[in-house]
Amino acid sequence: MILVVDAGNTRIKAAVFEGTMLLEVFIFTNIEAEKKIQNILKNFQKTTDLVVCSVGDLGKQWFLAFENVLNVHFITNRDVFPFQNKYATPQTLGIDRMVLAAGATLQFPNQNRLVIDAGTCITYDFIDQDDNYLGGAIAPGLRLRYEALHQYTAKLPLLSFKNPDNLIGNSTSESIHSGVVNGFVFEIDGFINEYKARYLNFIIILTGGDTDFLAKRLKNTIFANSNFLLESLNQTFQHKTKND
Repeated sequence: MILVVDAGNTRIKAAVFEGTMLLEVFIFTNIEAEKKIQNILKNFQKTTDLVVCSVGDLGKQWFLAFENVLNVHFITNRDVFPFQNKYATPQTLGIDRMVLAAGATLQFPNQNRLVIDAGTCITYDFIDQDDNYLGGAIAPGLRLRYEALHQYTAKLPLLSFKNPDNLIGNSTSESIHSGVVNGFVFEIDGFINEYKARYLNFIIILTGGDTDFLAKRLKNTIFANSNFLLESLNQTFQHKTKND
């Protein structure tokens, strides 16, 4: 069994796999991480490997503490990936974006793919049908947009996101919800439409913490999978193992 860990900016997602089968998913904070991982290993005692993709605050040494019980692997941009990296600054490309691109390449061969990861930030990553990673876009996620309105104005409240009741907000709160949520959805649909106008044989993959909230609100047909990064991390590790 393999335990994969996606250590993100605001939380940690982990999953246990047996081969390609996802057995269970876990979500916790950095503070809870040590106890949670110990409990996972206690419940899945056949786990042999820990595979880490980290863009957050937990350092490499923290994970190496588990070397006495597991084989610890870090996915980095120096690993073998199933695509050609055409990014102009490959050394700055986040490892989470590379893992998502790898998963899209392996799961959806011979077609153009756009991976949209809606979390703290929203990222767009495009891999063409010839398995070239071309790049994408980065923008603030839903939570950051609400926080920015509150932090950089004198009187706007900090709200938790919800579906706006109307396009035309009839109060300050409803106007914020309409601006943030509708603007976010319009942005995503706009990006998708531009890509679809340029490329045929196309699939859109939506993932990240806001997947379920967004999936029903987008006009475009998408493949929605909130666990796509975890699945991609497992697939990237399997690819790395076969090609090292």
